[in-house]
Amino acid sequence: MRPFTLQYASPGRPTDTVAPYRFDAVRQLNVLPDGRLATSDTGLLLTAGTTTSTAGSQTHSDD
Repeated sequence: MRPFTLQYASPGRPTDTVAPYRFDAVRQLNVLPDGRLATSDTGLLLTAGTTTSTAGSQTHSDD
């Protein structure tokens, strides 16, 4: 049986875009090059739509 959500999911397209933020392991947050939180940049959020990272996969075994 195929889960309902997989009927509508499609693989993401590869992109060469580099996010203008990085994951700060100490703060456990995405930060901009100047040290501000990535979520504080509304322009970035409007453009990117999200500031997700792979941090959860690296810090939590149940992700």
